[in-house]
Amino acid sequence: MSRSQSCPAGAPVDRRAFLAGAAALAVLPVRVLAAPAAPTAAPVPAVRSLSPAFDRIVAPGSMPTVIATDIRWAEGPVWVPQGGYLLFSDPPANIVRRWRPGGRAETSLDPSGAAGTDPAAVREPGANGLALDRTGALLIANSGGRSIDRVDLKTGRRTVAVATYRGKKFNSPNDLAVARDGAIWFTDPPYGLTQGDSSPLKELPHNGVYRAGPDGRVTLAVADLTFPNGIALSPDERRLYVSVSDPAAPRIMVYDLDPAGGVVRGRVLLDAKPMMAPDAPGLPDGMKVARDGTLFCSVPGGLMVMTPEAKPLGLIASGDGPIANCCFGEAGRVLYMTANHRVLRLPLARAMG
Repeated sequence: MSRSQSCPAGAPVDRRAFLAGAAALAVLPVRVLAAPAAPTAAPVPAVRSLSPAFDRIVAPGSMPTVIATDIRWAEGPVWVPQGGYLLFSDPPANIVRRWRPGGRAETSLDPSGAAGTDPAAVREPGANGLALDRTGALLIANSGGRSIDRVDLKTGRRTVAVATYRGKKFNSPNDLAVARDGAIWFTDPPYGLTQGDSSPLKELPHNGVYRAGPDGRVTLAVADLTFPNGIALSPDERRLYVSVSDPAAPRIMVYDLDPAGGVVRGRVLLDAKPMMAPDAPGLPDGMKVARDGTLFCSVPGGLMVMTPEAKPLGLIASGDGPIANCCFGEAGRVLYMTANHRVLRLPLARAMG
């Protein structure tokens, strides 16, 4: 999700303040760990176990560490195994940064999205969600450019992979997931437009979920969501998950898919409304699905780890506002989380990605 978005009525709302008022998980913890207070007033992450199954994912005593700071809004993490590094985006700063273990975050793409945009019209010009395609190229949900782009990480050559739907420009592509056949699934909310749904730049009547097939044909998969955000596929690719960052009806949707990738039916997997509370920032946002089907989803209060049936297993809180997104890295043994101004790294007890 972008750093700011519009409320359902269309009036622009600053995302930092908007998310800060969103929600906590109303369940009693089995295990709660918090890092020792530092000499400074640095925000302290926390890990909460809600099931013994969580201890087989995150070992008791494991805590997130901060690997990058001073980010305007951290988003879209993706691990690049060919180079052994993490990429993550900063949509309002229009930058993608690269981090290598043992090093410091450095600029990788600048601009990451569209250059020279008018801030009165485009709120977030940069890249948001990131993913790798089957060839190892970087796919970018280009919020400011209103397209899906592809970057060859060896040569730096950049092309537009998905430009329009039926001749109309997208709103501001936000997040994406890649199927085994090469199809690109992506969400297209209005977050990147300064006036949101009321923006005169908005050419499409809906905030859609799309599928760009291997043949290049773009289909509108879901058209009835107010604020579609994070997106992921189940390991067997028979289910599509989409988070909805609507403060009036925050939820995670699940859709059954047919063999051709068509949406058969959808239903609410997780109603996040009961989780909302003043001390639990965030809304359903980015997500990833582990190889065994376990879901890692941004929710009010942090990042929830849950079963495919939405049974809560654990909750990770950043201590510094919402967790926007996550990814698996280092052979699937590490969870990376983009959390407000920071990026967190959490070792896992077993390979998940």
